[in-house]
Amino acid sequence: MNLSAHARARARRYAMQALYQWDLSGTELPVIRSQFLEAEDFSRTDQAYFVELLSNIPEQIDIIDENISIFIDRPLAQLDPVEHAILRIGIYELLFRVDIPYRVSINEAVQLSKKFGAEQGHAFVNGVLDKAAHKIRAAECKQAGKQAAGH
Repeated sequence: MNLSAHARARARRYAMQALYQWDLSGTELPVIRSQFLEAEDFSRTDQAYFVELLSNIPEQIDIIDENISIFIDRPLAQLDPVEHAILRIGIYELLFRVDIPYRVSINEAVQLSKKFGAEQGHAFVNGVLDKAAHKIRAAECKQAGKQAAGH
C-alpha cells in the first residue's frame, strides 16, 4: 500500500468515526467535520477524501441506506452504529466511486470493522458488501471472476 492508499484509509477511518458521532449525537455534520479537522492530525490523511465522504454520504443517505437494507437480515435501526457507519462508506464507494475497485472498498471496510466493530462484525460487513458489490458492480465482479479463473 502506498502513502496515498494509507492516506485514504485514514480518511475512511476519520469519516467512519465522524459518521458514527453524527448518527449517535445528531450534531450537524459540518460541525463534526470542523471538530475533526481541528482536533486530528491530517498531515498524512487524504483530507479531500474525508471532506468528500462527509459531504456526499449525507446527501445520498437515503439511497445508501436503502442499498444497505436490501442486503441485511434486520432493520437498519438494529445495526451496530459502527458497522452502519462502515457500511455507509462502503456502499457509497460502490455506488458513486467506480474509480475505486470494489475489492478495495470491501477490504478497507473489513479492516475498519476488525479494528472498531464488534467481535464478528467484519464477517457481517464483508458479507453485506460482497453481496452489494455483485449487484451494484456486476460487470466488474464478473470480470474479476474471469481473471481469477484464468480466462
